[in-house]
Amino acid sequence: MPDHPRAHDLVLYGASGFVGALTAAHLAVHAPPGTRIALAGRSREKLAAVRSRLPGAAREWPLLEADSSDPASLARLASATRVVVTTVGPYAKYGLPLVEACTRAGTHYADLTGEVLFVREAIDRCDALAQETGARIVHACGYDSVPSDLAVLLLHERAMADGTGGLRDAQLVATVRGGLSGGTVDSVRAQVDEMRRDATARRLAADPFALSPDRAAEPSATQPRDAGRPGRTADGTWVGPFVMASFNTRIVRRSNALQGWAYGRELRYGEVMGCGRGPLGVAGAVATTVGLYGFIGAMTVPPTRALLDRLLPAPGSGPSEQTREKGWFRSVVTAGTEAGVRYRAEAAGRGDPGYAATAVMLGQSALALALDGDRLPERAGSLTPATALGSVLVERLRTAGHTYEVATI
Repeated sequence: MPDHPRAHDLVLYGASGFVGALTAAHLAVHAPPGTRIALAGRSREKLAAVRSRLPGAAREWPLLEADSSDPASLARLASATRVVVTTVGPYAKYGLPLVEACTRAGTHYADLTGEVLFVREAIDRCDALAQETGARIVHACGYDSVPSDLAVLLLHERAMADGTGGLRDAQLVATVRGGLSGGTVDSVRAQVDEMRRDATARRLAADPFALSPDRAAEPSATQPRDAGRPGRTADGTWVGPFVMASFNTRIVRRSNALQGWAYGRELRYGEVMGCGRGPLGVAGAVATTVGLYGFIGAMTVPPTRALLDRLLPAPGSGPSEQTREKGWFRSVVTAGTEAGVRYRAEAAGRGDPGYAATAVMLGQSALALALDGDRLPERAGSLTPATALGSVLVERLRTAGHTYEVATI
């Protein structure tokens, strides 16, 4: 990062959006006194309204106007701060100009994207320059894909400490209570549209190593399918496809490759949704499978797409505070090692995963970038939560009330 002084430690771009406002509220409570934070977006009036609801000194945070369609405003934004954290999506539509501005300015960046095609394009355009300027470009700092990425990192670190070798078969079983994010729906919509238009995009999205820094060097081992049939784990839990698997697994595999395949070149990693045991578990697994395939199919057919557009949550909308507080997430990853030892890692937290819990993950990722630079891995470029923030983010999330544990099975 350049040596010239910056006016702000951290700027939250998109602060007037639903998740942006939740992230602002988290930062207002958890940022140490003296942290120089500003709120940014297109409308000063909307930003002021968000700021007026914040506690204490946060009501004095500066407001910055910037627009993704105005490169000059993004350049000013990036050069004024050490870190930019953005909730403005779909990222394929709005995100790349800000990534480029931060890369050129040597400014660290964090987002909430779950879009494979966007991350791939950002890597191709910005990774090399970001390594030169020292910018850490960190994608997927929300429920996509912090629990997945950090849980596998913990498994790797434990296996290395025990001397049991690289990881082999690893599977995440996700259980959640929460609503579907309007922003997530909009991102899915944008990616479906791109894949309908472009056969290259379809092939890339289907590639299990789509985000690899060196695709030709990836191992030839077959990876688990992102969306398969209902099945059952060793402990009798029925599982179905997990809607976020097609993105989270790519992030985890990129983390492995960025570290020289330190997790293991034989790592096979997959994710599924836990649906319970017995007859109710079977019914849940079948319903999850049919529902996911039906949703993706309906998004590709204009008449049903139009119906879904009216029924699904709109971008920038979200559930009530009471509903958000009742939500929770739990991700359990089990893996074997080359020495035959098996481990179990758990990532869990309270709050609707797509809203309340995500605001915690994004806020703590931003604070780690802004305040913990001397403790972070010495890397720059297009990174993942595990490779950019690693154990520092694990510590921060534990302090914020989330669970990150690993044990021998």
